[in-house]
Amino acid sequence: MTKVLQTKIFETPLYPYKRSPDQDAEQIVRHPVIVIGAGPIGLGAAIDLAMQDVPVVVIDDNDKVSWGSRAVCYAKRPLEILDRLGCGDEFVDKGVIWNLGKVFFDERQVYDFDLLPEDGHKRPAFINLQQYYFEQYLVERAFELQRQGKPIEIRGMNKVTDVDQKNDGARVSIKTPDGPYQLDTDWLIVCDGASSPVRQMLNLDFDGRIFEDNFLIADVIMEADFPVERWFWFDPPFNRGQSALLHSQPDNVWRIDLQLGWDIDKEVEKKPENVIPRLKAMLGEDAKFELEWVSIYTFQCRRMEKFRHGHVIFAGDAAHQVSPFGARGANSGLQDTDNLCWKLKLVIDGVAPDSLLDSYDWERVLGAEENILNSTRSTDFITPKSDASRAFRNAVLDLAEHFEFARPLVNSGRLSVPAVYDGSPLNGADDAGLPIRTRPGAPFIDAPIGDEWLGDKLGNKFQLLAINIDVAPLELVEGVEVEILSIDTSKLASDAFKDRYLGDAKSAIYLMRPDQHVAARWTDFDEGKVKAALLNTIGRG
Repeated sequence: MTKVLQTKIFETPLYPYKRSPDQDAEQIVRHPVIVIGAGPIGLGAAIDLAMQDVPVVVIDDNDKVSWGSRAVCYAKRPLEILDRLGCGDEFVDKGVIWNLGKVFFDERQVYDFDLLPEDGHKRPAFINLQQYYFEQYLVERAFELQRQGKPIEIRGMNKVTDVDQKNDGARVSIKTPDGPYQLDTDWLIVCDGASSPVRQMLNLDFDGRIFEDNFLIADVIMEADFPVERWFWFDPPFNRGQSALLHSQPDNVWRIDLQLGWDIDKEVEKKPENVIPRLKAMLGEDAKFELEWVSIYTFQCRRMEKFRHGHVIFAGDAAHQVSPFGARGANSGLQDTDNLCWKLKLVIDGVAPDSLLDSYDWERVLGAEENILNSTRSTDFITPKSDASRAFRNAVLDLAEHFEFARPLVNSGRLSVPAVYDGSPLNGADDAGLPIRTRPGAPFIDAPIGDEWLGDKLGNKFQLLAINIDVAPLELVEGVEVEILSIDTSKLASDAFKDRYLGDAKSAIYLMRPDQHVAARWTDFDEGKVKAALLNTIGRG
């Protein structure tokens, strides 16, 4: 039953080809924004823009979800972004929720960890969900917006064959079942994956490290009684000298990663007659399972030098690539578009200068560098390159079983956390004495507000979080409205919000960006300072 369901998802066109009036127009039609790629990142960008009434066309050479589970681990911050996009519940309801992980060395558990050890958050640390469901739910959200009259369109079986950059946009050449046509656009957002044909068409760089080790991914359908946790093995008896990872997914699908080593024949290793014995060595000779998807990959940690090239902007794996351990790929891609779309809206509306988009480069390159650093360190720990580094790795694992000080040194993949844009040119004032975790540049930290959640009240606009302070409505600043959100901590049953936003302070004012990041904060209200910070955040400081 499960296998039939998966096959139907893979084979059913979600956005089948339809001839567009643009293909019959006498002149090349111009659109405000075109997104290339209908994967999670491209769809996320398009939904974000459409919700802000920015007309957007998504083009993709496919018309179905991606084959195979691919990305499966989605962290708390991207789930909050999906909430802001109006579709988070679908993902969490379907996904496998987990917070706990365990690390094994040989047959011994050396320690475990909890990624969300505190209460007072709406969303869990992680969910596991196959990428095909992720894409399906985003497509359904796009169609829901269409029915509401929002300006979003997905064109399947539209393959980009050329991109010609212009000073004021780009011209895109497209191949369809009915023949070729061209479109012009003011802004082109490129989300066409790690191999990015568009990046290659424009002869743009993609530099970094490619590691020699090969890893087998096998998604298997089986009924098993493993707990819903992340299990990682170093040097297990079923894969000696290598590593292994086990994760649960919905529909009795399990993700298994097995390190294979350097010199292998990838096509031979992917054959079922070679995959199945490896899995039985791990699961037991009597284990009953079916293969759903098999792939082999190498670790790659690379990025473009710049993500913005005039009116052509790259996001997701097209802009940066990291190894899968740590779940930093799709998670960071959603944070790219979360960062980009509110800025692009302000620029399109003439509220902000074009230079505001340079802050996308600044902030998201910082995020990519952080991910690449963590991913590279994970790779070096998981796959030691010398006898000395292997001896160090094994000694750390032995110590971690008994001594807490050694556990932070164990690196089975530093799991995705949101980037904090410390030092961003958009950051404003930061009064002393407020909690460091909600400083300017940081994403909001969720907390219960009565019967609701703070995250459900934030986003998609500039807001002033007035905590224990009465603030009168603000006048428009350069056409930007700032919503006042007043919170009296004496009326809250939990101290979580107070601890996360006040600390020892009696009151505070937080200027929040549309992407739910903190722009500036003070312990008292000064309208002039708030307006100055807002101008800085929209690039007019």
